[in-house]
Amino acid sequence: MAGKLAVIGAGLMGSGIAQVSAQAGWDVVLRDVTDAALARGTDGIKASYDKFVSKGKLSAQDAEAALGRITTTTDLDAVADADIVVEAVFEKLEVKHEIFRALDKIVREDAVLASNTSAIPITKIAAVTERPERVVGAHFFSPVPMMQLCELVRGYKTSDETLATTREFAESVGKTCIVVNRDVAGFVTTRLISALVVEAAKLYESGVATAEDIDIACKLGFGHAMGPLATADLTGVDILLHATSNIYTESQDEKFAPPELMRRMVDAGDIGRKSGQGFYKH
Repeated sequence: MAGKLAVIGAGLMGSGIAQVSAQAGWDVVLRDVTDAALARGTDGIKASYDKFVSKGKLSAQDAEAALGRITTTTDLDAVADADIVVEAVFEKLEVKHEIFRALDKIVREDAVLASNTSAIPITKIAAVTERPERVVGAHFFSPVPMMQLCELVRGYKTSDETLATTREFAESVGKTCIVVNRDVAGFVTTRLISALVVEAAKLYESGVATAEDIDIACKLGFGHAMGPLATADLTGVDILLHATSNIYTESQDEKFAPPELMRRMVDAGDIGRKSGQGFYKH
C-alpha cells in the first residue's frame, strides 16, 4: 500500500512520520506554519537518512528517492488530495481543533484524518468535524524511524473501515500496531508510562531510593530497556507532566495525579535532556 500522505507539523514526530512513509514509497506533503520549521524538519530527515546510509541500512539511491517523495508547504490547502492526513502538532486540544476544522473543509470525503496525539481523546478531536467516523488515532513513538510501535485508537464514532485503512498504512511503513478499542484519555501506552513515572517520581521525591536505583529496578527486575525516570528525562518532564495532568483531569484517578516534585522541576526549567538537567544531569 502506498499513496499520498499529508503530515501536519514538521517537528520531531511529524518529520519522523514523513521520513518512514517516504522511505516506504508514499508521496508525502509535509506542512508547517513557517519555512524555518519546514527547513528544520527536512534537515533532520536528511541527517537521519545519511546515518542509515553510512551504516549500510539504506542505499544512497533509495535515500535520494525517498527525499524526492517529500514536498514541503506552509499552505494547508496543499493537502487537499491526500489519502491519509496525520496531524502531529502541539498537544493542545484548541490547536488540534483548529487544524481538524480546517482539514474537514479541505480534504476529500473518503480521506482518513489521523491524530498522533498521545493523550487527548480522539472523540474530542473528531467532534469538530462533520465526519467523526473518518477520524482515528495513530500514535507513533519517538524516534519514529527506530520505534516499531503504532497505537491505533478508535474514537467513539470511528468506523471499522477507517481503522483498517490506518492499520494498513502504519504496517506499510514498517510498524506493528496495537488497537485501543475504547477511547480513554492516555490510551494504553501513555497510561502505563504515566502511572509508572508518577509512582517512580513519588518514590524518589520521598527519599525511598535514588533515581538511579529506581531505574535499575525496572531495567533488571522487569526487563525494561530504560527506567521510568530516564524515560521522563528523554521524553521531557514537561511533556509527561502535561500528559499525566490530562489523564488525571479526564479520569479523576489519583494514580495519575503528578507529584509536586514534577511541577517544581518544570517551574524551574529542569525538564530533562533538552535542558541539561532533569532527574539526572545531562
